[in-house]
Amino acid sequence: MVSMAALAAAVGVLLPFPFYYALWTHPQRWVDLCGRGADPCHRMAQVSHAIKAIQLLTLASVASFSWPPPLYCPVLLVVGQYLNFKVYQLLGESGTYYGVRFGKKIPWVTEFPFGYIKDPQYVGSILSLAALLCWVPFPYLLLWCLGYVFMMWLEHKEDPATRAKPLS
Repeated sequence: MVSMAALAAAVGVLLPFPFYYALWTHPQRWVDLCGRGADPCHRMAQVSHAIKAIQLLTLASVASFSWPPPLYCPVLLVVGQYLNFKVYQLLGESGTYYGVRFGKKIPWVTEFPFGYIKDPQYVGSILSLAALLCWVPFPYLLLWCLGYVFMMWLEHKEDPATRAKPLS
């Protein structure tokens, strides 16, 4: 039998993926919901940051912290966060938060890590989660990673070189 705390933690970990799915598959609805004059990428970033805080609190609720962590933990965390930082630095908020889906012209980037690592943001996020294996039970990290794998699959169903038409 699964405890309510374990179920709540699992839901907290999976929380952002229905949101990302809805925005990826129905971008015009998000643009309409944001309203005239609002930047849908910025709104998505705001909601995503709030959801990320919930996810991290969820992980903290099931973690057992010990010090010092094994060496692989900080190494994976630094590499993962570096990849996330580079993606955000190169794409900016609009490129990171589905700007192409919302009709923005986002330049194609080939600078590292793009062109060297497929899905560098998701790879960075998964590496960062792997760094937490020393503290967080594997099933929660696996659920979160499966969410990223699902999003990679969803986003790659379309030709990445195809640009979305501007939405109204």
